[in-house]
Order: sequence, then structure tokens, then C-alpha cells
Amino acid sequence: MSTLARRKFLSSAWALPVLVAPLSSFAKTVSEESGQVKLGISSYSYWHFRPPKVSIETVIDKTARLGVEGVDILHRQMDSEKPEYLQKLKRHAFLNGVDLISLSIHQDFVSPDPDSRKQNVEHTKKCIELAYQMGIPCIRLNSGRWGTAKNFDHLMELRGNEPILKGYTLEDGFRWCIECIEECLPKAAECGVHLALENHWGLTRTPEGLLHIANAIKSPWLGVLMDTGNFLENPYDKLEQIAPKTTFVQAKTYYGGGEWYTLNLDYDRIAAILRKVGYKGYVSIEFEGKAPADEGVAKSVAMLRKAFA
Repeated sequence: MSTLARRKFLSSAWALPVLVAPLSSFAKTVSEESGQVKLGISSYSYWHFRPPKVSIETVIDKTARLGVEGVDILHRQMDSEKPEYLQKLKRHAFLNGVDLISLSIHQDFVSPDPDSRKQNVEHTKKCIELAYQMGIPCIRLNSGRWGTAKNFDHLMELRGNEPILKGYTLEDGFRWCIECIEECLPKAAECGVHLALENHWGLTRTPEGLLHIANAIKSPWLGVLMDTGNFLENPYDKLEQIAPKTTFVQAKTYYGGGEWYTLNLDYDRIAAILRKVGYKGYVSIEFEGKAPADEGVAKSVAMLRKAFA
């Protein structure tokens, strides 16, 4: 094509009408797509604290094969806290196209012993640093509990309703917990790691207890972790109460019957509760059934994908 012909072609091309959808239409499509939650899998789903312990690398591999976006790491399931191990996990997740989305830790702020509370604060700060080194943006917190139940099986016999330690009050427990979390917040802000307080047991076994702590602490670095299986009676009303402050979700499933109890949870209803408050974060599967883990997790993924579609 000659130079003159090329100029005539370009001139006529620029004169043609441009048929492009309005930017607002495109933005709406992107917004609707980004509103869909992402699924994760808790490494606990493959372990349940019973031998053999399943490696985090294995959980990452299984998660990638299922096409699930994230892995929620149980701290007690890790093989090490050494930097080379942490970086190996981060690299393994990256190469498999999986995000490390949360570090679920155990700590206990409900103790009349100041030294015990201090140890748990330091443990939490250490875990915040571990999460930071692995590129994990969130850690799961517990409030802790009174320790008057003999063990976890006994606690489950009590339906999570543990007696208060003799000589102390519920307000003592709340004060200890709030003060300890506040001590952890500067470290969380420094590392950019969000703290999500779970409706676990102890002080947070009720929505009122959980929200008492969450509302008392004014910080963008603290939110609520909704565990769908930890309100044993009338769960939907209670989940609805904590939904507005929820920043991470762990979704219990019980294929084959639960290890300690079984709840017949309606995930279409739970998804609607979260959708109503505009939740756009992760939903991490905690498979707690007795069915083979690969089977139970795969069924959980299919069911939750449908519920949250």
C-alpha cells in the first residue's frame, strides 16, 4: 500500500462511528463479578488433630486440584516456624495458583494470671509476624475460655457453656480479652495483618459476647470471623447478628456425621445473610465430618459453590 493510500485509509477509518458500550455498563459488569465470594479450604479439614498429620503442602496440592482459590492454614498443623519453611509454603502456593488466606491460631486471653495473658499476647504477635512472612493477610483469634471444663469433649457435653472460674466474673473475662487484643493491634497494623475474632467457645460462644468485644475495640484491624457451625442452637438468627462485622467466614460441613456434633446447615440461607450485608470476602471450608476427607471436601466445594453462586 502506498503512503498516500495508507493516509486515505486511516482518515476514513477514524471517520467511522465507534460502537462501544458505555463505561458505566462495563463497570457494572465488573462490580457484579467481583461481588462473588471466593472459596478457601482450611487445612484442618484434612486432619482433625488425629494422626497422621497432613502436611500443608499436601493441602495446597489438593486445593489446587479442586480449583479452589485459597488455603486457610491451621497453625498447629505447620511442620515448622523457621523462615525457610514459611517461604517454602509461600512459594508452593504461588506455583500452584493458590492464595494463603488466613492463619488460624490458638491463644487464650481469659486468665486471672497476668503472666499467662502476657505469654498469649506475645504468642499472638509472633503469629502475626509468621502470617506477614507468608504473605497471609488475616489471622483467626479466639477469646479463650475459663478452663473449667476438663477437656474439649467435656466442653461439648456442656454445649460450650462452660462455668465461670470461681471468684471471677464475666466482666473480668471481657476486660482481660479486650486489653490483650488491644496490645496486639499495633503489631497487626505494622504487618498489615487483619485480626478476625471467631465465635469459637468461651466468651464468644454467643453473638452478644462476641460483639461486646468487637464493639469495644475501635480499630480497622479487628473484625469478626463467622464460624457457621459454632452456634449450636438457633444459628441463623445469631449468624445474622454478627454478619455486619464479619470479615472472614469458616463454613463447617459434616458429611458422614460430625466428629463431635452434626448441624444440618442451610447454606442457601447463610449465603443470603452474607449477601444482605455485602460480604465479599473468603468462605473457608472446615470439613468436620467422618467421611473420607477427599470426599467430604469435594462435596463441600460443590455445595458451597452452588450456594454462593
